[in-house]
Amino acid sequence: MSKIITLELVLEPADNQRLSSLCGPFDDNIKHLERRLGVEINYRSNQFSVVGKPHTAEAATKILKDLYVETAPVRNVFPDIEPDMIHLAIKESGVLEQTEESSIPYGKEIFIKTKKGVIKPRTPNQAQYVSNMVTHDITFGIGPAGTGKTYLAVAAAVDALERQEVRRILLTRPAVEAGEKLGFLPGDLSQKVDPYLRPLYDALFEMMGFERVEKLIERNVIEVAPLAYMRGRTLNDAFIILDESQNTTVEQMKMFLTRIGFNSRAVITGDVTQIDLPRHAKSGLRHAIEVLSDVDEISFNFFQSDDVVRHPVVARIVQAYDVWDAEELKHKKEAEKRRAEREAKQQAQEQLQQAAIQAVVKAAETNPS
Repeated sequence: MSKIITLELVLEPADNQRLSSLCGPFDDNIKHLERRLGVEINYRSNQFSVVGKPHTAEAATKILKDLYVETAPVRNVFPDIEPDMIHLAIKESGVLEQTEESSIPYGKEIFIKTKKGVIKPRTPNQAQYVSNMVTHDITFGIGPAGTGKTYLAVAAAVDALERQEVRRILLTRPAVEAGEKLGFLPGDLSQKVDPYLRPLYDALFEMMGFERVEKLIERNVIEVAPLAYMRGRTLNDAFIILDESQNTTVEQMKMFLTRIGFNSRAVITGDVTQIDLPRHAKSGLRHAIEVLSDVDEISFNFFQSDDVVRHPVVARIVQAYDVWDAEELKHKKEAEKRRAEREAKQQAQEQLQQAAIQAVVKAAETNPS
């Protein structure tokens, strides 16, 4: 086990307004440092103590000193320490490159008290998914219906909000019709879009209660919106969930991933077997799997039918479709092979016929009589 040390720090000159700026509202900045570096920071007035592994404790101490310098008043104005300043200070310290984990792990389970009790992973893949949501900036959850992709993502978002690790939750999904047209649905735009976001609402209501969710939505602490509304925004200090991402285009997926700002985490869920895009449009989720697989800050989690936690018949349905898809793929490959053999045979026959014709022509030219 790694050694744990305690470092003492006195910030001079003592100034309550500068200290308030350094710590942030409700000590948000201190909590941000604790979560990112895996340390514990305690303070009284301008006297700080940092508890953690030697390299992270030393880095946290230096970051506190450097950020306190930034709080010095300019023309009698005290600058605020924002999350992006903390993020950049941590990056510049290089401390995260020396450690395997950039935050305090929950363990393999995430505990959220709801009306149903405690939410926790039920399969190894779900446990890994939850762990990756904590330790990675961007997490992909890919698999069939009923594997808990969206539900666990919402649970992790609620947990992060309760712990004050983020200031808001943003839930989004593409408004793509599954064989039906939005224009034929009654109501205004929000009423047309609400059915697409209903699974996200349902998960929130179950975990936090209807009244509290409604209040947080009114205060914009929780925002639920179609993916099209994300263009042009930068999402700082937020937990962002993109649901049904198999129905994004390549351009939409790139747009979404480039919205992510400082101290934000994103979870992208989808099922590549249920794509409702036009036939010739490539899924942004499929494209992301190909393009981003080697990016260290991004994790990909693939669920199987064994991870289905809905009614047992759902698992059997998924398995049946998997078997059918495998057989269909096998038949297609066999048909393509037979077609290629026929084409090769036909091409060989044509070449023989062409060679025979050329031989006859040549013979005629040699013996004109």
